[in-house]
Amino acid sequence: MQEIEAEVIHGRQLGRQMGFPTVNMDIADRPEITNGVYRSEVEVDGRIYVSMSNVGVRPSVDGRTRLLETHLFGYSGDLYGRRLRVRLIEKIRDERRFASIADLQAQLETDKQKILDCKQHA
Repeated sequence: MQEIEAEVIHGRQLGRQMGFPTVNMDIADRPEITNGVYRSEVEVDGRIYVSMSNVGVRPSVDGRTRLLETHLFGYSGDLYGRRLRVRLIEKIRDERRFASIADLQAQLETDKQKILDCKQHA
């Protein structure tokens, strides 16, 4: 398990448009973390949220900057400017480019279900 602690920065809000709002963190200084999609967890105000994280450059949306993007299941609120710690628990797939945003959204739904199923069996 790897942990990343950093300040939440503003992104392009593409995740929000796809129904998966994310907290974004600059991880340019963490080359040891492998790009990919992870089952993760984040603590906010004393509560642990199951989450889905992507480490990488977001090739499907022409991303260039390497970021950690994390969607917290069941959380709504503004976390910009806060320092959070994300625990990457298990890599579930490699980051890859999708042919369309619809294909990416469908994969995110699959990833979400896989993560939630895994949590129920933990």
